[in-house]
This record gives sequence, structure tokens and C-alpha cells, in this order.
Amino acid sequence: MTGQEPLLTVGFNRLKACRHGWMLYNVNDIYIGRSLDLYGEYSEGEIALFRQFLRPGDVVVEVGANIGTHTVFFAKTVGPTGVVFAFEPQRVVHQTLCANIALNSLSNTYCIQAAIGEKDGWIVAPLLDYSSPNNFGGVSLGGSRAGEHVRMMTLEGMQSDQCRLIKVDVEGMEKEALLGAARWIEKFRPILYVENDRPEKSAELITHILGLGYRLYWHVPALFQAENYFKNETNVFGNIVSLNMLCIDAALRWDIQGLAEVRGPEDRWQDVALRAG
Repeated sequence: MTGQEPLLTVGFNRLKACRHGWMLYNVNDIYIGRSLDLYGEYSEGEIALFRQFLRPGDVVVEVGANIGTHTVFFAKTVGPTGVVFAFEPQRVVHQTLCANIALNSLSNTYCIQAAIGEKDGWIVAPLLDYSSPNNFGGVSLGGSRAGEHVRMMTLEGMQSDQCRLIKVDVEGMEKEALLGAARWIEKFRPILYVENDRPEKSAELITHILGLGYRLYWHVPALFQAENYFKNETNVFGNIVSLNMLCIDAALRWDIQGLAEVRGPEDRWQDVALRAG
């Protein structure tokens, strides 16, 4: 096996010491699990961006936390005076998220098995076979009648006196999640980091965030980076990237370097290369 040997393997779960701490992951997960297994990290390009503006004492909301690859980093970065609210609706994935927070002794993190949406209610999470290869970080909710009913909620009932970052990765339900966070966004004007990888929903999502009074920037980090934690030079992901937008309150005159601004609802990340050329 390339990379560090696991401390423990039980069924589909494997435990390794990774870049940001101990990580339990599903060896059948074709992106997150495979990346942790081979490289000891996942989407480190996103974390490099978060390092630039997160500070001790900050409050972070992570909508779609999955198994906690970013949650562990957030919790360690904001420290004991900060707070992380990590929402993950898939029951088995949520169990792994809780395990990773416990393994790293992170008492500042609240792991909540729920989806964030426009209103309180219930949504169906499909039943998956976690013992077979799949992209468990790419599961859309509400598309099937069969599955487990999972709580859907807004951030309305969550208590906080500030919020620095809301990260949203919910497979096509990004706008709904932002609607569920509307009061927090209006009150705290946090940085938003929002996945935008569904072309059919992109224009509507961009329009919504622009309407909140934000400036948007494309952030398209590669899954593989040569300087990975396990020093594994073999790139199994090729040119696969994550498609996200960094969104900053337009009233803040930040000088964003190295990221192309989203010009309007019809803008696509592919247009960045054409403009640069």
C-alpha cells in the first residue's frame, strides 16, 4: 500500500494518522476515502484558502460535513474559544463524523444529523451499501421515496453571537441551505464558501448570492496535490477538481488575489481560462 499503513481496519472502515489528525474513513469511498488512504488529506486546496481568514475564536457552520475531513481542521483552527457546527444528514456518514471529532478530542464541535433547508421538516436520504464502492460525498437528498427520513432544519434555532464562515456542500441543494441560513447571513455577514458543480442550477444559485449583497469568486482546487501528506507522487485523480465559489460581503473591500470574480449568473468556471487566454 502506498502511504502510511493503517492503525486499524474493521469492515469498510480504516483509521490512519493524516495531515490534520486521526481520520476514520470508508475504504470504499472513491474520492474522500481514497484520497485519505493514498495521500493522508482531502481537498487540501480548500483548506489552504480557509487558512487565510479563519482565526481562533471564530464560529464556523459546515453544511454537508461528510466524515469531517474539513471539520477537524476547522475545529483545531478556531480553537477552544471557537465553535464549529457540523451538519451531516447521512446516518452512517454522520457516525464517522462523530468518530473523527472524538478521536481528535475536539470539544468545541457540535455534530448534528440534519440537512439545512428553507424550513423545518423532513427529507429522505437514500439507503446505500457502504460495503461497495461509491461516492458517499456526492449523495443528493430528496430524490427518492425509499430511504431514511432525516430532519431538515434552519439555523434559526442555533445560538451564536457571531459567524465567520458558512461552508455549503450539499449536492444541488445549496440555494435551499442558504435560505435556511438567511437570518445568520443577514445578521453576521459571514464568508460563504459554496459548491457550484450543477450547471443546471448554477445561474439560480449565483443570482441568489449576488442578491444577498456578496461578491463571488471561482475557487477550483484540484483533488490531487503533489506535496501531499504521504508524499505519494501517483495522481489517481487526474484533472478532477472541486467547483466552488468564495463569497465575500460586497461592503468589505477585500483585495482577493488569484481568484477570478464571477461576473454574473451565466458565468461558468470554464470561462476563467478563456478570459485568462
